[in-house]
Amino acid sequence: MLPGEDTEFAFELRACRWAERAWEPARDDSVVVVARQLGIRDRRWDTLVLECDPAGLRQRARFGLDALDSDLLHVVRHAPEDWTYYRDALPHPGYPWRYVREALHRAADRGVVETRKTGNRIECRRRWPYPDWCRRIVAIENKPDLDASAADALVTQLEYDVALSLADEAWVATRATDGAVEPVLLEDLPVEAGIVTLETADTGGVATGSVAWHARSLAVTDPGTRILERPDGDAFDASAARFEYVDSAWKAAKRREIAERAYARGWRSYVETMRPDCRHYRPRADGAVLPWCDAKSRCQTAGECSGACPEFEPEPPAWRTRGWPIEGGPGAATKRLLARRRRRRRPGMDEVE
Repeated sequence: MLPGEDTEFAFELRACRWAERAWEPARDDSVVVVARQLGIRDRRWDTLVLECDPAGLRQRARFGLDALDSDLLHVVRHAPEDWTYYRDALPHPGYPWRYVREALHRAADRGVVETRKTGNRIECRRRWPYPDWCRRIVAIENKPDLDASAADALVTQLEYDVALSLADEAWVATRATDGAVEPVLLEDLPVEAGIVTLETADTGGVATGSVAWHARSLAVTDPGTRILERPDGDAFDASAARFEYVDSAWKAAKRREIAERAYARGWRSYVETMRPDCRHYRPRADGAVLPWCDAKSRCQTAGECSGACPEFEPEPPAWRTRGWPIEGGPGAATKRLLARRRRRRRPGMDEVE
């Protein structure tokens, strides 16, 4: 293990790399896309694994690498094959039509639909049908070391996931120990959640995983339950839990939005919240590309690697203006490296751009 790699951030990057290389999807012909740190308003997942239809994923590349938000999805999914007045072509969105017009213009600017004006009427037609490219969504919580407080929070999070059933499966990834029984198995986790243990030491930088408990498939097509508030559990709290039901249509729409954001972000976007333009920053490539600080001689987290770091030192201007080593300094080269690796996991991107 590298110095500084004992943080949850470094473990999360190792887990994402492991999932990208070794995840076994429900269908053998599925393509795996991995993202990190995204979710919905009330829930953010550490790692998301998308099991995708290969043909649909290639068709999705036509719409570009950027995510389609909910308004754009409403337009591209319902845009007609032939020129049609947009109010006749698109179903009522449940909010004012002026926002649909704005989304229509944004979609046209991105080149994913075509628009024209006939008199005072805006007509639209699709360029390509929007594919049903994401088959399954698997949510993973990364907890390398489970203390009592982390275990309590993890139980609450997993109970929320199981009740809402927005993802097809919920998992916990933890660091493997030498014990006969993994400590995570002794926690009071929902039986629907799976557990995978990852071994990162002495593996040449590539994590190896072992399933300690298999996850159950959740009912993503059925209505779910969103837990809003739960009692504290002490002797003086006799209040009841508050919850609400969510219908299957809401869940299907949220799953599409999550898949879009995961497609665009991936898991290598951590560099966007760090300072690769620091002269001490460099990627440590031994399996996963980990952020390494030469000044501190250890791996960094996104919170440590910032402009407030006392060791932060901008790259010399000559590195950027004179094309060192090629088209900018090491920070720009790191961003290009991670962007290329992300694009390699998106079939068809090199064909459309």
